Amino acid sequence: MDTARRGVPHGTRLAALALGALLLGSPAQADPDNYTQIERGRYLATVGDCIACHNGNQGSPLAGGRGIETPFGTIMSANITPDDETGIGRWTADDFYRAMHEGKRPYGTRLYPAFPYTYYTRVTREDSDAIFAFLRSLEPVRNPVDRSTLPFPLDIRLAMLGWNMLFFTPQTFEPDPGRSAEFNRGAYLVEGLGHCGACHTPMNMLGASRDSVALQGNQIQSWFAPNITGDPRTGIGGWSVEEIVEYLRTGRNARSTASGPMAEVVGYSTSLMTEADLRAIAVYLRERGSAGPAAPAPLAADDSRMRAGEAVYVDNCMACHTRAGVGVDRMFPRLAGSQVVQQEDPTTLLRVVLTGVRGASTAEAPTAPAMPAFGWRLSDEQVAAVVTYIRNTWGNAAPAVAADAAQSLRDTVRDQPAD
Repeated sequence: MDTARRGVPHGTRLAALALGALLLGSPAQADPDNYTQIERGRYLATVGDCIACHNGNQGSPLAGGRGIETPFGTIMSANITPDDETGIGRWTADDFYRAMHEGKRPYGTRLYPAFPYTYYTRVTREDSDAIFAFLRSLEPVRNPVDRSTLPFPLDIRLAMLGWNMLFFTPQTFEPDPGRSAEFNRGAYLVEGLGHCGACHTPMNMLGASRDSVALQGNQIQSWFAPNITGDPRTGIGGWSVEEIVEYLRTGRNARSTASGPMAEVVGYSTSLMTEADLRAIAVYLRERGSAGPAAPAPLAADDSRMRAGEAVYVDNCMACHTRAGVGVDRMFPRLAGSQVVQQEDPTTLLRVVLTGVRGASTAEAPTAPAMPAFGWRLSDEQVAAVVTYIRNTWGNAAPAVAADAAQSLRDTVRDQPAD
């Protein structure tokens, strides 16, 4: 379950996680007569994972200035502290709701969908007002942010009028009367405030979500956010509600470990959410369901690529992931039957082999397991071979990976730090 937010080195990210936990963590005990709305807003801002994008390391996790990579260029996140000149100090609650609901800044200036208003549009006015009250309670931080970093003509915000006409209609969340309250709460969190589809839903050439394949996985910023539908092979249909909750709360379970950008989501957001909300998300994702494509036939064990990959695996991977691919429970991820391993797109698996990765660290699971980078010692052909082997062994089945794919990703991430 990976997302894709990049731009902050791991050490800096750990410091930001700690600071964010102090600011956005469990609602503080406060005078309910004065602070109920603010503390509710604090929790909702945690659910919405505001810090992940608006953290610019300017003395506040929400002062903005973090580069958000998109297929069209890098957009700098806004300062959402109540500074009058560089933040939202002069905004009203109506202004904030309009931004959330319609994607408009004060005076009608259009926002880019890098700010996921296409999901936030479902957030209730009550919740929007609570988040705004929380943001207004913060210490103002002066941090001018260049909000015009896209190349011409994409920097012309008026073009968003046409984009919105094609791909966006403001709406409100409508619960399904035929479903449980828990399911509907999960739907509100996943499809609205939690905006899971912003990373996990494939996009078209113009950057709009393809709703017909919602949550079925998406390549974004040199990672692949995997399928999180109820498909039993490539989605999470084989996961129990308890396993999903454990993953979101601690960053790991017996099947997988949250790493890469998903480690931020867990650290900043889901690990700080209530058990009830985590269960609602799990129930919704499992009941939502999706019939994925049939599994391809696995490559034959005597295929030359499989033999080469097996040799690389035995030499470099077996010590942690074991000969049977079962890993070490809640420490080194299981590869046999892995949802991530069997995605149609191998980008994430290629990336962790090339650059290494570090798992999430949470209060309940503070040790962040790490995998070293192997790109320095393995050729593109070897990387492709071992990934192909892993994707077609122990009952797994997925397309073979070409050396060109490993080379292309190596070139893309060459200068990026390991997570």
